[in-house]
Amino acid sequence: MPVKVFIIDDHPMVVAGLNSLLSQLENIEVAGAVSNAFDAMPFLKKNKIDIILLDINLPDISGIDLCKKIHNEFPHIKILGMSTFSERSYISRMIENGASGYLIKSASAEEIAEAIDSVLHDKMYLSVSLEHLTKPLSFAPSGNLPALTKREKEILGLISEGFTNNQIAEKLFISPLTVDSHRKNLLTKLKVNNTASLIKLAVENALI
Repeated sequence: MPVKVFIIDDHPMVVAGLNSLLSQLENIEVAGAVSNAFDAMPFLKKNKIDIILLDINLPDISGIDLCKKIHNEFPHIKILGMSTFSERSYISRMIENGASGYLIKSASAEEIAEAIDSVLHDKMYLSVSLEHLTKPLSFAPSGNLPALTKREKEILGLISEGFTNNQIAEKLFISPLTVDSHRKNLLTKLKVNNTASLIKLAVENALI
C-alpha cells in the first residue's frame, strides 16, 4: 500500500510544487490538500492518512496549534512541519506539539523522501542542524525591543538567509513593495540603519 500524504498549506504554488515533487517518489500518494485548519480536521476524520506536511503559517490558526490538535486526535499520524525559514523556537514548538520532524519548504524530493522514511520508522527528521534545538529557547530581549509581528519575523528570517526583496516576495506571495515596506519598518522599529545591522541585532537577541 502506498504511503498516503496529506498537505496542509495555504499557498497554491507550494501545494503544486509539493505535488510535483511527491509524484516523483515511489510508493507515495498525495491523498489530498487543504489550505486551512477548518477543512483539515473533517478530511482527517474521513480519510486514512499516514503523513501530514503541515505549514506553520495558516490563515485561521497557526500550524503549531493545529499540530497539537491533530496529534491529540490522531496520534498515529506522523506530522512534518514546514516553513520557509529555520527559526529554532518554531521548530521546538512543533516538536513539543507532536511533530515527528521539520522540513524547510525549499527541500528537494530526496530530502522529502528521507524525511517521510525517517518518521515512518519512528525517527526524528530535521531539515536544520540539531544545534538549533540545543540553544536556549527563552530569551528576554536586551533593552526594550518592540515585539515583532508574525510576518515581520518571517521576513526578518528570510532577510537573514540572504534573500532579496523580489525573492522574499515570490516565496511569500506578496509584492516586492510590501516586502520593502516591511524591511523599512523593521529598520525603524529596531532602530538600525542597514540590513547588516538588522541581522546582527536579530542574531544577538535571538529574534531569528
